[in-house]
Amino acid sequence: MKLAVMQPYLFPYIGYYQLINSADVFILYDDVSYIKNGYINRNRLKINGESHWFTLPVQSASCNSKISEVKLSDRFDKKLKTSIQQNYSKAPFFDEVYPLFCRVLDQTNRRASFLAEMSLTLVLNYLGINTRLIRASDLDYNRSLPASDRLIALTRLFECNHYINSIGGKQLYDKSYFLDQGIQLSFLRSTFNTTYDQGKPPFVPNLSFLDQLMWCSKERLHEDLESCRLE
Repeated sequence: MKLAVMQPYLFPYIGYYQLINSADVFILYDDVSYIKNGYINRNRLKINGESHWFTLPVQSASCNSKISEVKLSDRFDKKLKTSIQQNYSKAPFFDEVYPLFCRVLDQTNRRASFLAEMSLTLVLNYLGINTRLIRASDLDYNRSLPASDRLIALTRLFECNHYINSIGGKQLYDKSYFLDQGIQLSFLRSTFNTTYDQGKPPFVPNLSFLDQLMWCSKERLHEDLESCRLE
């Protein structure tokens, strides 16, 4: 059984979904500090032919707020919907994907972690991916442990024996240390580097997975999600 952990992001990039797809249990790390200008409440889409940030502004947060405590404003929801319509209405899967985006924006619960989790859940359901999503804030574990030991504790909590981290953690976590605790540690490296039809050139890379959802079939999306390897 494989487990992965990541902060909850709003309609994140493809690598995030590859990590979820590679795990049996995925922990939304929402009981850690909120970091301004991250991907928790924003990402990028192709607007007027260029990479453009879409953001749900923070309504309330202190410097010590946990992600689960942060609330987002709904002031820009209508403007954002209009922008998505104008730039993606001709995409072949717009009619299927746009309602998913609207369902997230239309929620009265404006907690950042809730909206991010919903954005993930709706996409996973759309693609038929059954990885179990769990909020860290709902769990009983020792939050005062060092980072590696917290991840080991979470892995054990769900009786998993394999922890998967994004490739960015390769310099942070030691495979031998995890193995000494009876846990295999692997790092997920995305090999997705191909382009796809975005309607009009130029191709803009490194966008929210929403862009791919708008332009690509489910079959193609599953192929892209499998374009990764464990190291």
